[in-house]
Amino acid sequence: MEISEKFYVGDVVRMRKQHPCGGDEWEIVRVGADIGIVCRTCKHRVLLTRRTFVRGVKQFVARGPGNET
Repeated sequence: MEISEKFYVGDVVRMRKQHPCGGDEWEIVRVGADIGIVCRTCKHRVLLTRRTFVRGVKQFVARGPGNET
């Protein structure tokens, strides 16, 4: 599956690996050279390089407001 490299604040993605809390859905809170994501289950924040993030994304769950493409 091809994942678009257009990510926006507010997008919700499912990652390939589960978080230790059991959640696998993450909300994007920062976009740039690094991508900031927050676990939707336990609210843990993680900062990943864009390359690491793109490799770990499995699918989009929901697009952020105004970003339905």
